[in-house]
Amino acid sequence: MPMLDDDEFRSVTGKRLLKDTKMPLREQLAPVLKEYNRVTGRCETNVNAVYHHRLSMYGPPCAKCGKPLRTPRAKLCGSCMHPVESAA
Repeated sequence: MPMLDDDEFRSVTGKRLLKDTKMPLREQLAPVLKEYNRVTGRCETNVNAVYHHRLSMYGPPCAKCGKPLRTPRAKLCGSCMHPVESAA
């Protein structure tokens, strides 16, 4: 699933306030999915997945396995348990 940078994330999710409590939640969040699909070219149906694919939530790729670190401040890769070298 494509990850979004902060500007893309704001364009996809911004100004989407849940106002009408009588409207089903799925309908209220439909514009988020529509914009995500437009920005990425991928047809996603789960709005929760969109909110979990923001690049700034994760760290850089692991030097050993290449998977993103679970947080920007991670000291250990959550996938392969390789220690992260500090950039001090």
